[in-house]
Amino acid sequence: MKVIFYTKVDCPLCDKAKRVLKELQEEVAFTIEEVDIYQNDALLEKYQIMIPVVEVEDEILGYGIIHKEEIRKRLLEKTV
Repeated sequence: MKVIFYTKVDCPLCDKAKRVLKELQEEVAFTIEEVDIYQNDALLEKYQIMIPVVEVEDEILGYGIIHKEEIRKRLLEKTV
């Protein structure tokens, strides 16, 4: 499973969310594709005030403050 992680440089919430995703990789098998929204105008417009955004299979699992338990639950649902 691939998790797309929309982020930007100098984003403390993004740093915290990335740590949460790294911790969850120890429990659930997935890869992280990190995407800087400032590299794509459409993504910047779409996610500017939402980042960080965690997405799997075109479904947003969480954004802003990323809660580990919620993301874990949603990831596990995707593996069933």
